[in-house]
Amino acid sequence: MTRIPGDIRDLIEEAIYLPMTISILNRDLTVIESSPFKLRQPYLHLVEESLKLAQKDYANVKQQLRKQNIKVSQVNRDEAFTMYSFLYKGYEEQHNYFNPRIRNKVNELLENYLFQPEKK
Repeated sequence: MTRIPGDIRDLIEEAIYLPMTISILNRDLTVIESSPFKLRQPYLHLVEESLKLAQKDYANVKQQLRKQNIKVSQVNRDEAFTMYSFLYKGYEEQHNYFNPRIRNKVNELLENYLFQPEKK
């Protein structure tokens, strides 16, 4: 049984998914910059704004984790699962995440960042 409350676990999962989302957006930015689009500026703007939002959210998550003295680290990865270790209030827990679930969640985050109206 886990000692980590649901809201903290959600925060921890954001700390897992957001860096992957940022990495994908950075890679997409590089691809768009080198692609032979006739008008690449709208695509660049869309990905850049999405990247800014994701980076801002990740900074907030890292700040909250630091404030609550929570550590998240990847322990092991194989073809099907990735294991993460969470340090929360002196307790260490390890959880396995199914890689397709991680991919689906990152895909969902990408869609949210790309298709939501800009926040000011």
